[in-house]
Amino acid sequence: MTLVVFRNRKRADLDAAAYAADAAAMEALARAQPGFVSFKSYAADDGEVIALSEWSDEGAARAWGREAEHARVQGRGRAEYYADYTLFVCADPRIHRFESNA
Repeated sequence: MTLVVFRNRKRADLDAAAYAADAAAMEALARAQPGFVSFKSYAADDGEVIALSEWSDEGAARAWGREAEHARVQGRGRAEYYADYTLFVCADPRIHRFESNA
């Protein structure tokens, strides 16, 4: 499994409707990609967002990064949406789970 963490802050002047449309389209496209496992996004009170995507393996995650429509929207993100971002790719992360019996 490969975990991709996309930590970002949006620009103050972004077109919120355009961003929301692109984000929804990219999530739908990601879900259709081979090796996609899951996606969740969380926003902090200070405006930082963390998006987590899980992929079956590093090759699937890299293929998503190179997908043509995704690459086009990534360029738009750098030009119009994001003030800054950091991408973390964690291949074969160590996983610990707990499930309560209660």
